[in-house]
Amino acid sequence: MQQVPYGSVDRDKPLIRVPFTRLAVITVCLPLLGLITCVVLSLLNHYNAATYTHCEVSNYLPSISASISLTPERYIWRFSVGLHSAPRFMVAAAYLSFYRGRFSKRLLEQRLSFLTFIFALIENVGLLLLTYVSSTETYSVHKSGFIIFIASSLFHMLCTCRLWSLIERHSLSAEDMMSYRHKRRLFIFNVFFCLLALYFYRRHNSYCEPGIYTFFAVCEYLVVLSNMAFHMTAYWDFGGKEVMVATPPEGKRF
Repeated sequence: MQQVPYGSVDRDKPLIRVPFTRLAVITVCLPLLGLITCVVLSLLNHYNAATYTHCEVSNYLPSISASISLTPERYIWRFSVGLHSAPRFMVAAAYLSFYRGRFSKRLLEQRLSFLTFIFALIENVGLLLLTYVSSTETYSVHKSGFIIFIASSLFHMLCTCRLWSLIERHSLSAEDMMSYRHKRRLFIFNVFFCLLALYFYRRHNSYCEPGIYTFFAVCEYLVVLSNMAFHMTAYWDFGGKEVMVATPPEGKRF
């Protein structure tokens, strides 16, 4: 057998090569399946504890905070979010590079791109905080994580929609147009149900009416699901791209 010296052809091949579309699907499916599993398990195994409110009135669905604070639900949620968080940071960096390429000669859009990147990082940190500190452990920290997550996600969506409105205006790509339309609709949908969730939450705390917290839980589900769908639009934005781990060329090593 002929000996091939290490470092010739085989070493230059990518070690890992994953289509970005597959990565986007996996990244979104991890928290989606984790959330569905937690809600279903909390309804089947801990119905009274999951649907209990301080008002002690009728409630038929657990909030997300309640469904991810029980055992084993909390461990399922932490596992799914932990796996999905690393690709989220990578996707945020990929978008920053993408925007810089699109707006290489426009200073204002460059700054908005960086601001969008910061909001994406803060959103992911807020999600990790509310995930790993449950409402039954340290409520104030969990609440702060939830507020950080919601606020930063809204600002991230707003900045993203602004950037994509500029991209769509000067693009002939059908994928760019479709991506922008989905982003805009999902942002409006998310804002609407955020406000509706806030209304039901305050009404429940003020009047303790039966069933009102259930409406809050439904709105909360829709807020989180629309957030996942918004991030899923990366499927079109990076449709032809791949994520690779490879050996850098000799001249580009540091």
